Amino acid sequence: MDSIAVALPPQRTAPPWRRWGLAPIRTLAASDRQAVLQHLLSLDERDRYLRFGYAAQDEHIRRYVEGLRFGLDEVFGIFNRRLQLIAMAHLAYMVTPGRGSEAAEFGVSVSAHARGRGYGQRLFARALLHARNHGVRLLYIHALSENAAMLHIARKAGATVAQLAGESECHLELPPADFDSQWRELWQEELARADYGLKALRARLHRWLRAGHARLGLRSGR
Repeated sequence: MDSIAVALPPQRTAPPWRRWGLAPIRTLAASDRQAVLQHLLSLDERDRYLRFGYAAQDEHIRRYVEGLRFGLDEVFGIFNRRLQLIAMAHLAYMVTPGRGSEAAEFGVSVSAHARGRGYGQRLFARALLHARNHGVRLLYIHALSENAAMLHIARKAGATVAQLAGESECHLELPPADFDSQWRELWQEELARADYGLKALRARLHRWLRAGHARLGLRSGR
């Protein structure tokens, strides 16, 4: 019996932003809640401790994810080619009665296998840009004093760091928004949407090809 083969699409040149070493950061929505949960549950005991400041168990993480206020706060994420969330940041607004959100708190987590690529720094810059464009004047970071990576990011951005009893509080004063900051945020968001759309299209194409290959394989074995 003749063999049947299905050709895979040729490898295409990576989009420019991939060749430049950029990791597009997409604003997440409620539809991404499961991806956020899977990412946080994949963190080991040590990483959970550094991210939340306590030994967060699975039930604690589930409650945290269920309580995320998509549409009020901002959640940003970086996805790999398999559409797995490998790094995320939460920008939680601190609302003052009668004055709106003049301050926000930042938290970030990166999967162990994705460390050393600057994702935490990039997520911080993305959150800072968004906060600035939405009238936030002070950005806060609460971190354990042993969380050297987070404190390095804060200090590099010029934040003031106060340490007390094993914990650190960082605050960074943000300049007002301008045309450049607004344009950069818009450009970054559109870039991230395009990148995610290409990854999703590629994933669907490969699923379709695998399904077609399986069907042809069954026919050839009759």
